[in-house]
Amino acid sequence: MTDELGITYTLTGQNVLNIVANRYFRLNDIYAERDSLKKAGQKQMAEAQADSKLYRSHFGFDADLSMYLTSEQVEKVKDVMTFNVVHVTYDAQLDMIPTLQEEEKQQIMVWLKEARELAIDAESSKKKHEVFGKYKGRINNYLSRRGYDLTKEREAWYERVKARESKIGRASCRERV
Repeated sequence: MTDELGITYTLTGQNVLNIVANRYFRLNDIYAERDSLKKAGQKQMAEAQADSKLYRSHFGFDADLSMYLTSEQVEKVKDVMTFNVVHVTYDAQLDMIPTLQEEEKQQIMVWLKEARELAIDAESSKKKHEVFGKYKGRINNYLSRRGYDLTKEREAWYERVKARESKIGRASCRERV
């Protein structure tokens, strides 16, 4: 993470790593307490309490990072923590549907960043991906309501990807000769 920010082996880099590590420790504590309450038969209270603690601590994480990083760098940290799913998904959507209108692109990005905010607090990589999966469904429903035939768009996209890969394959074969 600090490599992407260009702050590895600096005091700022160490502070950022400590903040991120402490965030993971805090998340672990919240989920461990939730699981303990569930085992004690207090499932509803366990979920409510965990949600409350996650909400209260979420914004502190941003604030802590902001002491050392610009807002763009904070975004990068969040992207790294969530496997860069925001940008991978956004780029794939634009590639799949090149006719997206500007407002549609903006809405997709808003939802992906909203998903990222929730995914940052998820207890595992599987749960992080589940959060994004829900938002991808929301995006697909939105695009369908806007008149896009996602099955046709996806098929055309696969063909474009195959054609690009074919060109790359032919180019690399020529380079080897």
